[in-house]
Amino acid sequence: MKLNYLIFLLSSWVLFSCGPSDNVVKEVSNIPELITRSEKIQQGKEWDFVQNFYSDQKQALDKNPKDHNARLQLAELFIKEARVTGEHGHYYPAALKLLNQILESENADANLLFQTNVTKAGVQLSLHEFKDALATAKKALELNGTNAQIYGVLVDCYVELGEYDKAVAAADKMISIKPDIRSYSRISYLREIHGDIDGSIKALSLAIKSGYPGYEETAWAMQTLGELYTLYGKEDLAEKVYGEILQTREDYPFAIAAIGDLRFREGDIKSASKKIQEAMDIIPEVGYYLQMAHIYKLEKKEDKLDAIVKEIFAMLEDDVQAGHNMNLEYADMYLNLLDNPDKALEYALMESEKRPKNIDVNRLLAKIYLALDNKNMSKNYLAKAKVTGSIHPDINEIESQI
Repeated sequence: MKLNYLIFLLSSWVLFSCGPSDNVVKEVSNIPELITRSEKIQQGKEWDFVQNFYSDQKQALDKNPKDHNARLQLAELFIKEARVTGEHGHYYPAALKLLNQILESENADANLLFQTNVTKAGVQLSLHEFKDALATAKKALELNGTNAQIYGVLVDCYVELGEYDKAVAAADKMISIKPDIRSYSRISYLREIHGDIDGSIKALSLAIKSGYPGYEETAWAMQTLGELYTLYGKEDLAEKVYGEILQTREDYPFAIAAIGDLRFREGDIKSASKKIQEAMDIIPEVGYYLQMAHIYKLEKKEDKLDAIVKEIFAMLEDDVQAGHNMNLEYADMYLNLLDNPDKALEYALMESEKRPKNIDVNRLLAKIYLALDNKNMSKNYLAKAKVTGSIHPDINEIESQI
């Protein structure tokens, strides 16, 4: 499952239900801007609430620049908007700016510092800076060891750094404190990477049941269930889940793009292209552009492929400039879209230096070395990718070729 599966949980603690746009609310008193959502993702009253919430916190800061509770709530708002709008390059730096202002202040109490560190660790996870996120999370843990949120952050940090035993222990602690959509979702992911797919599905179903119908975080959990079904060959169930999401959030781009992926897998390229373009028209998510690029490649539409690849590189560079580590995204693109395993290897090895025990990194390296016809190295990294007992479909594919 994608890292976003974990990251969404970190931004669901806001007090309401992922290229910069020109449509922005004017910045006041050096407060970062709120980008106007495209019409299809405004979700009626939800967008009204977001705008009013932003204005209230901004006014509170205009009145009292030391109102760090308002500053924290703005940061949390920006994290949620990053996922909803796809404007990561704007919102994550904006959130970090506000959070660092709190941490650098002299009038923040222990509870505020705890919440700020938890939230900052979540942003660092979103930026794929996992060691930094763990260091920040440990600061929060020192302030409060009885709050479920911090253990959720620790789960995510340990998973990404390949410390799976520690991740399981943190998840057990989290669910013992608060069994809810966030804790069940983490249990689901841990079961999946340990090869228990049925158990993963059951835990994720509990997560969805514990969420509120129609809320974005519930839709995201349902989206993850659909992706889980798809990954392990239950496409019919996946499509049913995506349809259920769209009943409550009509223009949810992630579900729309996922249906496009199902059509692509079936060989219905025309329908796949239509769905993915629909998602691209809603938010600028780089994953949708990659999906469309694969369609152009399959159709041998070289001009369109070249054009969209340029757009993808521009989007990735925008994320990098915003502090987002995109090593795996570059590696995957060079390997699977551009057929350049040598370049893919450069990026994958850079990521391996950061987190050598992560099974996703090692699985990708096994695929890259296989593409380079180095079966011994592929076998070496495949062994590292199997340490948790994962039965990811790529593992069987690699084993069949070694």
